[in-house]
Amino acid sequence: MINGPSRRALLAGTFAGLALPAVTAAGAEATARRGSLPRRPNILLILADDLGWGEIGSNGQRLIHTPNLDRLAAEGVQFKAAYAGAPLCAPSRCSLLTGLHAGHSTVRENPEGGPQHSLTDADLTFAEVLQLSGYRTACIGKWGFGPEQPDQASHPNMRGFDEFFGYIGHKHAHQYFPKYLWHNGQKVQLDGSKYAPHLFRQRAVDFIGAGGDQPFLLYFASTLPHSPSVVPGDAGEYEDKPWSGPNRRHAAQVARLDTDVAALIRALRDAGLAKDTLVLFTSDNGPHREKGVTPWLFDSNGPYRADKRDVYEGGIRVPLIAWSPGLSPRVERQPVASWDILPTLADLADTPVPANLDGLSFRGLLTGEGAPRHTHLVWNRPRKAQAIRRGRWKLVRFDPNIAAAGPEGRVELYDLTKDPGERRDVAAARPQITQELMELLDGSIGEDPRLPYGLRTELTGGQVVVTLHNGSAVPWTQVELGLDGRRRARAHTVARVDPGMAISVGFPAPSAGRITARAGFRSGGRSHVFRRVHRGVETPITLTGQ
Repeated sequence: MINGPSRRALLAGTFAGLALPAVTAAGAEATARRGSLPRRPNILLILADDLGWGEIGSNGQRLIHTPNLDRLAAEGVQFKAAYAGAPLCAPSRCSLLTGLHAGHSTVRENPEGGPQHSLTDADLTFAEVLQLSGYRTACIGKWGFGPEQPDQASHPNMRGFDEFFGYIGHKHAHQYFPKYLWHNGQKVQLDGSKYAPHLFRQRAVDFIGAGGDQPFLLYFASTLPHSPSVVPGDAGEYEDKPWSGPNRRHAAQVARLDTDVAALIRALRDAGLAKDTLVLFTSDNGPHREKGVTPWLFDSNGPYRADKRDVYEGGIRVPLIAWSPGLSPRVERQPVASWDILPTLADLADTPVPANLDGLSFRGLLTGEGAPRHTHLVWNRPRKAQAIRRGRWKLVRFDPNIAAAGPEGRVELYDLTKDPGERRDVAAARPQITQELMELLDGSIGEDPRLPYGLRTELTGGQVVVTLHNGSAVPWTQVELGLDGRRRARAHTVARVDPGMAISVGFPAPSAGRITARAGFRSGGRSHVFRRVHRGVETPITLTGQ
């Protein structure tokens, strides 16, 4: 639990060194003008690692300077009730990628000394959805799912990313000066002298600058400010602070993350792409207190209780900032969760949203038009703790495996409207609400509810078998399957594919060259095209920087 006073300082005025409009949080919240987004925008999704809700200036941070993130918050939409998928890394990232909370998702816990957890062929990520609809895609930084092998179901290239550069495994990502990194299916050997976050920033800048006719999705999964607290050189402006060495370097890590964000925004502007891009910045869970870092020094969780690994608010409530030049500055207090990212990105890309997700699109919250509300939100740490939020009420349930919970476990209930810091357990005074939430929580945990979705290809017996799965909630009509370059000669059409159904067609395999399967169809009154490309020979990567 994080102790000490909580600061609720609001964003106001102009930040040092930045020409910002004089926007206060209250003024932003009162803004009535609706914002706008480009059709099928580029998506830059920046994920921090263990960055607490209160570690950026727009959420009240005073000891660590984050002027670039604060500027994005002042110019964009600040979500004050955004939640991670879990209070720790792997299950949180799985929820983010797949649109499922940790009661349904494939990965529900960190490895904790066991085998590295993996995604499977049954998983569908936001990258796969956008890749099918014509986006060029990249994951740069920390993937966090194993095994460390190419051509397997959990590899980023198999889960929708055209390009991957970074760490595959969870534990490898703790090395800031690694001996190797992965580029797609190749292990790139290093000498241990290069700082990985710098390499990630440069590769991301290069990806943005590559341009092209396609919109892009860049998932920039930074390892900052995860422990150990390592930065190249000294702690910069924090080197002379009267803090411990780990705390000084932690502050420097957060500041470096802030400058990385600035570099990516600058790359967008330099490439002339800023006006066509939506930037989303968030974190995978609450702040850590590892290897000498004391988050209460920085008030890293703001007014909330506890930190990383806890299902109290401090472990799961995270920063979320949305920025695009067309958005109106505002503060949004409707709860959203990381499992809302997939349906939101599908909605923004004008592609059919997969059915049976736990997430909801919050596109309307970006523009100020409003969006559907969750009936409830769920967090699940098997054999440890669970939580559910329904409106103002938050129930926390501890498993009997936790010694402090007792042989029958422990249940707590909080009224977040009156008690956002979760200090007053009212379970005994509200037995009916407590029972209702426990039953709702039990009913929210089970098997993956999704339908197969998208375009699959298989080379077999001299044929390319193309299969289109309608994993949405509505029929797809005027369906046409084929191979690009041979559309007239080899196309196959059907009138309709209903939700949960699939159609498969075999085509003679080309004797040489790249194979691109194509599916055209109509859904929701719009025409859509999916494409799936078999990967070819990889080009070795050239690394620069320190």
